[in-house]
Amino acid sequence: MKKTIVIMAAGLGSRFGAGAGQKQITPVDANGRLIIDYSVYDALRTGFEKVVFVIKPESQEQFHALIGANVEPFMEVAYAYQTLSSCLPKGFELPEGRVKPWGTGHAALCAESEVPDGFICINADDFYGESAFRAAAAFLDAPHADSAHAMVGYRLSNTMTPNGSVARGVCETDENGCLTSITERTKIFADGENARYTENGTDFMPLPGSKKVSMNFWIFNRSVFGAMREGFEDFLKNRMPLDPLKKEFYLPDVPQALIRQNRATFTVLPTEEKWFGMTYIDDLPATREGVKRLIAQGRYPEELWK
Repeated sequence: MKKTIVIMAAGLGSRFGAGAGQKQITPVDANGRLIIDYSVYDALRTGFEKVVFVIKPESQEQFHALIGANVEPFMEVAYAYQTLSSCLPKGFELPEGRVKPWGTGHAALCAESEVPDGFICINADDFYGESAFRAAAAFLDAPHADSAHAMVGYRLSNTMTPNGSVARGVCETDENGCLTSITERTKIFADGENARYTENGTDFMPLPGSKKVSMNFWIFNRSVFGAMREGFEDFLKNRMPLDPLKKEFYLPDVPQALIRQNRATFTVLPTEEKWFGMTYIDDLPATREGVKRLIAQGRYPEELWK
Protein backbone atom coordinates (compact mmCIF):
# COMPACT_ATOMS: atom_id res chain seq x y z
CA MET A 1 0.00 0.00 0.00
CA LYS A 2 1.22 3.47 -0.87
CA LYS A 3 0.26 5.57 2.13
CA THR A 4 -0.78 9.14 1.37
CA ILE A 5 -1.34 12.18 3.54
CA VAL A 6 -3.99 14.65 2.39
CA ILE A 7 -3.64 18.11 3.91
CA MET A 8 -6.59 20.46 3.64
CA ALA A 9 -4.76 23.72 3.00
CA ALA A 10 -7.06 25.83 0.83
CA GLY A 11 -7.76 28.07 3.81
CA LEU A 12 -4.06 28.30 4.59
CA GLY A 13 -3.24 29.34 1.04
CA SER A 14 -5.93 32.00 1.04
CA ARG A 15 -4.10 33.76 3.87
CA PHE A 16 -1.07 34.68 1.75
CA GLY A 17 -1.08 38.46 1.93
CA ALA A 18 -4.26 38.46 4.02
CA GLY A 19 -3.16 40.74 6.86
CA ALA A 20 -4.40 39.49 10.23
CA GLY A 21 -5.11 36.06 8.79
CA GLN A 22 -1.39 35.46 8.34
CA LYS A 23 -1.05 33.93 11.80
CA GLN A 24 -1.56 30.47 10.21
CA ILE A 25 1.44 31.03 7.90
CA THR A 26 3.67 32.52 10.59
CA PRO A 27 6.86 30.48 11.24
CA VAL A 28 6.93 28.45 14.46
CA ASP A 29 10.69 27.78 14.60
CA ALA A 30 13.97 29.61 14.09
CA ASN A 31 14.32 28.35 10.50
CA GLY A 32 11.02 29.71 9.23
CA ARG A 33 9.10 26.43 9.20
CA LEU A 34 5.33 26.31 9.60
CA ILE A 35 3.15 23.86 11.49
CA ILE A 36 2.35 22.18 8.17
CA ASP A 37 6.06 21.40 7.69
CA TYR A 38 6.07 19.43 10.94
CA SER A 39 3.02 17.43 9.88
CA VAL A 40 4.63 16.47 6.58
CA TYR A 41 7.90 15.62 8.34
CA ASP A 42 6.08 13.36 10.82
CA ALA A 43 4.24 11.67 7.95
CA LEU A 44 7.51 11.11 6.07
CA ARG A 45 9.30 9.48 8.98
CA THR A 46 6.36 7.21 9.79
CA GLY A 47 6.21 5.69 6.29
CA PHE A 48 3.99 7.95 4.19
CA GLU A 49 5.22 8.25 0.62
CA LYS A 50 2.99 10.92 -0.89
CA VAL A 51 1.49 14.21 0.21
CA VAL A 52 -1.48 15.87 -1.48
CA PHE A 53 -2.00 19.53 -0.67
CA VAL A 54 -5.58 20.66 -1.25
CA ILE A 55 -5.25 24.34 -2.13
CA LYS A 56 -6.82 27.14 -4.10
CA PRO A 57 -5.47 27.22 -7.69
CA GLU A 58 -4.41 30.85 -7.41
CA SER A 59 -2.15 30.13 -4.42
CA GLN A 60 -0.09 27.30 -5.98
CA GLU A 61 2.96 29.38 -6.90
CA GLN A 62 3.32 30.88 -3.43
CA PHE A 63 2.38 27.64 -1.70
CA HIS A 64 4.97 25.70 -3.69
CA ALA A 65 7.69 28.25 -2.93
CA LEU A 66 6.96 28.34 0.80
CA ILE A 67 6.11 24.69 1.46
CA GLY A 68 6.00 22.28 -1.49
CA ALA A 69 9.52 22.89 -2.80
CA ASN A 70 11.04 21.92 0.56
CA VAL A 71 9.22 18.59 0.57
CA GLU A 72 9.77 17.51 -3.06
CA PRO A 73 13.27 16.04 -2.51
CA PHE A 74 11.90 13.68 0.13
CA MET A 75 8.47 12.47 -0.97
CA GLU A 76 6.01 12.65 -3.84
CA VAL A 77 4.10 15.94 -3.86
CA ALA A 78 0.78 16.55 -5.61
CA TYR A 79 -1.73 19.38 -5.61
CA ALA A 80 -5.51 19.14 -5.69
CA TYR A 81 -7.63 22.22 -6.20
CA GLN A 82 -10.66 23.20 -4.21
CA THR A 83 -12.95 25.54 -6.11
CA LEU A 84 -16.68 26.07 -5.96
CA SER A 85 -17.09 24.11 -9.19
CA SER A 86 -14.94 21.12 -8.12
CA CYS A 87 -16.71 17.74 -7.79
CA LEU A 88 -20.20 19.17 -8.36
CA PRO A 89 -22.90 16.65 -9.33
CA LYS A 90 -24.02 16.78 -12.95
CA GLY A 91 -26.73 19.36 -13.51
CA PHE A 92 -26.14 21.26 -10.28
CA GLU A 93 -25.90 25.04 -10.61
CA LEU A 94 -23.95 27.24 -8.23
CA PRO A 95 -26.08 29.55 -6.08
CA GLU A 96 -25.74 33.12 -7.26
CA GLY A 97 -23.42 35.10 -5.00
CA ARG A 98 -21.75 32.07 -3.35
CA VAL A 99 -18.09 32.83 -2.52
CA LYS A 100 -17.48 30.73 0.60
CA PRO A 101 -15.83 27.31 -0.04
CA TRP A 102 -17.99 24.21 0.43
CA GLY A 103 -16.14 23.05 3.56
CA THR A 104 -13.71 20.39 4.76
CA GLY A 105 -15.76 17.43 3.49
CA HIS A 106 -15.59 18.92 0.02
CA ALA A 107 -11.85 19.67 0.41
CA ALA A 108 -11.12 16.00 1.12
CA LEU A 109 -13.25 14.90 -1.84
CA CYS A 110 -11.24 17.15 -4.15
CA ALA A 111 -8.15 14.98 -3.49
CA GLU A 112 -9.72 11.75 -4.79
CA SER A 113 -7.87 11.55 -8.11
CA GLU A 114 -4.50 11.88 -6.36
CA VAL A 115 -5.05 9.19 -3.69
CA PRO A 116 -4.10 5.64 -4.78
CA ASP A 117 -4.67 3.68 -1.55
CA GLY A 118 -5.35 4.21 2.14
CA PHE A 119 -4.74 7.72 3.40
CA ILE A 120 -4.95 10.15 6.25
CA CYS A 121 -6.62 13.54 6.06
CA ILE A 122 -5.67 16.43 8.37
CA ASN A 123 -5.92 20.19 8.80
CA ALA A 124 -3.03 22.36 7.64
CA ASP A 125 -2.66 24.47 10.76
CA ASP A 126 -2.83 21.95 13.62
CA PHE A 127 0.27 20.35 15.18
CA TYR A 128 -0.61 16.69 15.72
CA GLY A 129 2.60 15.02 16.94
CA GLU A 130 4.65 12.08 15.68
CA SER A 131 2.91 9.33 17.65
CA ALA A 132 -0.42 10.22 16.03
CA PHE A 133 1.09 9.62 12.60
CA ARG A 134 2.77 6.43 13.78
CA ALA A 135 -0.56 5.05 15.02
CA ALA A 136 -2.23 6.01 11.75
CA ALA A 137 0.49 4.33 9.69
CA ALA A 138 0.20 1.13 11.74
CA PHE A 139 -3.57 1.08 11.20
CA LEU A 140 -3.18 1.47 7.43
CA ASP A 141 -0.51 -1.25 7.28
CA ALA A 142 -2.71 -3.78 9.09
CA PRO A 143 -5.31 -5.84 7.19
CA HIS A 144 -8.80 -4.35 7.39
CA ALA A 145 -12.12 -4.60 5.61
CA ASP A 146 -12.93 -1.82 3.14
CA SER A 147 -15.48 -0.52 5.65
CA ALA A 148 -12.90 -0.15 8.46
CA HIS A 149 -11.51 3.34 9.08
CA ALA A 150 -10.10 5.19 12.08
CA MET A 151 -9.49 8.56 13.71
CA VAL A 152 -6.93 9.84 16.19
CA GLY A 153 -8.54 10.78 19.50
CA TYR A 154 -6.88 13.47 21.63
CA ARG A 155 -7.30 14.04 25.35
CA LEU A 156 -9.38 17.23 25.59
CA SER A 157 -7.04 18.74 28.19
CA ASN A 158 -4.19 18.45 25.67
CA THR A 159 -6.02 20.52 23.06
CA MET A 160 -7.00 23.65 24.98
CA THR A 161 -5.80 27.25 24.81
CA PRO A 162 -5.83 29.77 27.68
CA ASN A 163 -6.67 32.53 25.21
CA GLY A 164 -10.34 31.81 24.56
CA SER A 165 -12.74 29.11 23.48
CA VAL A 166 -12.09 26.26 21.05
CA ALA A 167 -14.32 24.08 18.88
CA ARG A 168 -13.85 20.33 19.27
CA GLY A 169 -15.66 17.21 18.17
CA VAL A 170 -16.48 15.38 21.43
CA CYS A 171 -16.36 11.64 20.84
CA GLU A 172 -18.35 8.73 22.24
CA THR A 173 -17.11 5.16 21.76
CA ASP A 174 -18.37 1.61 22.31
CA GLU A 175 -16.74 -1.16 24.34
CA ASN A 176 -14.46 -1.98 21.37
CA GLY A 177 -13.10 1.55 21.12
CA CYS A 178 -15.06 2.32 17.97
CA LEU A 179 -16.63 5.69 17.43
CA THR A 180 -20.39 5.86 17.97
CA SER A 181 -20.88 9.63 17.65
CA ILE A 182 -19.18 13.01 17.44
CA THR A 183 -20.85 16.08 18.88
CA GLU A 184 -19.42 19.38 17.75
CA ARG A 185 -19.01 21.79 20.66
CA THR A 186 -18.06 25.21 19.34
CA LYS A 187 -17.50 27.07 22.62
CA ILE A 188 -15.28 25.05 24.95
CA PHE A 189 -13.27 26.86 27.62
CA ALA A 190 -10.43 25.54 29.77
CA ASP A 191 -11.38 25.01 33.42
CA GLY A 192 -8.26 23.82 35.27
CA GLU A 193 -7.48 20.29 34.10
CA ASN A 194 -11.03 19.99 32.77
CA ALA A 195 -13.24 22.16 30.57
CA ARG A 196 -16.73 23.58 30.25
CA TYR A 197 -18.83 24.40 27.22
CA THR A 198 -21.80 26.58 26.37
CA GLU A 199 -24.35 26.55 23.60
CA ASN A 200 -25.99 29.89 24.38
CA GLY A 201 -23.15 31.91 25.93
CA THR A 202 -24.79 31.90 29.35
CA ASP A 203 -25.28 28.35 30.64
CA PHE A 204 -22.16 26.18 31.03
CA MET A 205 -21.83 22.41 31.23
CA PRO A 206 -18.73 20.53 32.45
CA LEU A 207 -16.52 18.38 30.24
CA PRO A 208 -13.86 16.04 31.68
CA GLY A 209 -10.33 16.84 30.55
CA SER A 210 -9.87 13.12 29.83
CA LYS A 211 -12.63 13.13 27.20
CA LYS A 212 -11.50 12.07 23.72
CA VAL A 213 -11.98 14.69 21.03
CA SER A 214 -11.48 14.79 17.29
CA MET A 215 -8.94 17.18 15.80
CA ASN A 216 -9.86 16.22 12.22
CA PHE A 217 -7.16 13.54 11.97
CA TRP A 218 -8.89 10.83 9.95
CA ILE A 219 -7.55 7.52 8.63
CA PHE A 220 -9.52 6.32 5.63
CA ASN A 221 -9.72 3.36 3.33
CA ARG A 222 -10.06 4.69 -0.20
CA SER A 223 -13.64 3.39 -0.32
CA VAL A 224 -14.66 6.45 1.72
CA PHE A 225 -14.68 8.64 -1.39
CA GLY A 226 -17.94 7.06 -2.50
CA ALA A 227 -19.53 8.08 0.79
CA MET A 228 -18.04 11.57 0.44
CA ARG A 229 -19.67 11.99 -2.96
CA GLU A 230 -23.01 10.75 -1.59
CA GLY A 231 -22.75 13.07 1.38
CA PHE A 232 -21.83 16.08 -0.71
CA GLU A 233 -24.73 15.51 -3.08
CA ASP A 234 -27.13 15.10 -0.16
CA PHE A 235 -25.76 18.31 1.37
CA LEU A 236 -26.29 20.25 -1.86
CA LYS A 237 -29.84 18.98 -2.24
CA ASN A 238 -31.10 19.12 1.33
CA ARG A 239 -28.97 21.34 3.56
CA MET A 240 -27.26 23.92 1.41
CA PRO A 241 -30.59 25.49 0.29
CA LEU A 242 -31.25 26.47 3.93
CA ASP A 243 -28.37 28.96 3.69
CA PRO A 244 -27.05 28.95 0.09
CA LEU A 245 -24.23 31.44 0.66
CA LYS A 246 -22.73 30.09 3.89
CA LYS A 247 -23.74 26.48 4.61
CA GLU A 248 -20.76 24.08 4.64
CA PHE A 249 -20.23 20.33 4.22
CA TYR A 250 -17.91 19.23 7.03
CA LEU A 251 -15.66 16.18 6.90
CA PRO A 252 -16.98 14.66 10.18
CA ASP A 253 -20.43 14.53 8.54
CA VAL A 254 -19.17 11.58 6.45
CA PRO A 255 -18.15 9.29 9.33
CA GLN A 256 -21.30 10.29 11.20
CA ALA A 257 -23.49 9.20 8.30
CA LEU A 258 -21.60 5.92 7.78
CA ILE A 259 -21.85 5.04 11.47
CA ARG A 260 -25.55 5.93 11.60
CA GLN A 261 -26.20 3.73 8.56
CA ASN A 262 -24.07 0.85 9.97
CA ARG A 263 -21.93 0.96 6.83
CA ALA A 264 -18.52 1.46 8.45
CA THR A 265 -16.53 1.39 11.67
CA PHE A 266 -14.10 4.04 12.94
CA THR A 267 -11.57 2.87 15.49
CA VAL A 268 -10.47 5.65 17.83
CA LEU A 269 -6.68 5.60 18.15
CA PRO A 270 -5.80 7.37 21.41
CA THR A 271 -2.80 9.67 21.66
CA GLU A 272 -1.25 11.63 24.51
CA GLU A 273 0.31 14.15 22.11
CA LYS A 274 -0.18 17.78 23.02
CA TRP A 275 -1.85 19.83 20.31
CA PHE A 276 -0.36 23.13 19.20
CA GLY A 277 -2.19 25.57 17.02
CA MET A 278 -2.97 29.19 16.42
CA THR A 279 -6.65 29.63 17.08
CA TYR A 280 -5.67 33.05 18.42
CA ILE A 281 -2.67 35.23 17.67
CA ASP A 282 -1.83 35.04 21.39
CA ASP A 283 -1.27 31.29 20.94
CA LEU A 284 1.86 31.94 18.85
CA PRO A 285 4.39 32.34 21.72
CA ALA A 286 3.25 29.10 23.40
CA THR A 287 3.31 27.24 20.06
CA ARG A 288 6.84 28.43 19.32
CA GLU A 289 7.95 27.51 22.83
CA GLY A 290 6.37 24.08 22.49
CA VAL A 291 8.15 23.39 19.21
CA LYS A 292 11.43 24.67 20.65
CA ARG A 293 11.02 22.29 23.59
CA LEU A 294 10.44 19.31 21.28
CA ILE A 295 13.58 20.18 19.32
CA ALA A 296 15.58 20.44 22.57
CA GLN A 297 14.26 16.98 23.55
CA GLY A 298 15.60 15.58 20.26
CA ARG A 299 12.15 14.76 18.88
CA TYR A 300 12.77 16.97 15.84
CA PRO A 301 15.98 18.16 14.18
CA GLU A 302 16.97 21.81 14.20
CA GLU A 303 16.27 21.96 10.44
CA LEU A 304 13.56 19.69 9.05
CA TRP A 305 14.43 19.69 5.36
CA LYS A 306 18.21 19.37 5.22
